Amino acid sequence: MTEKNKTTKTTKKTQEKSSVKDESKSEKVVAKSNWIKMKPLELEKIVVELANQGESPAKIGLVLRDKHGIPKAKLFGKRISQILKEKGVKYPDEKSIFEARVNKLNAHIKKNKHDYPASRALTKNLWVLNKLEKQGTKMLIN
Repeated sequence: MTEKNKTTKTTKKTQEKSSVKDESKSEKVVAKSNWIKMKPLELEKIVVELANQGESPAKIGLVLRDKHGIPKAKLFGKRISQILKEKGVKYPDEKSIFEARVNKLNAHIKKNKHDYPASRALTKNLWVLNKLEKQGTKMLIN
């Protein structure tokens, strides 16, 4: 191959790569699929029942996906947390869930000082808790 052919091939590759980077990231259009037979009122009923059992919105989403075949509750026009707010249902927020985990791990580590995987889990949960606290203060400032 001559030197000229090599340069044209590399420029084509770089053009291909650069075109991928330049694509704009538009919002995904969410449309309800034809195979989902559940109605929005049925979905709201299931969401409220699960919340009354003490499940968080994230856990409710997993149950809807695994047991009821609904990939996203947003397909029906509302997020799970919006449904719960409209119905006036109290649910545990992420921060309180992680605080409970941290307290449970602290109690476990006091009894079992050499349980190193548990201390690592405590560290990870503290990272998440600190991150949630920072996000909360940023929301209050803005």
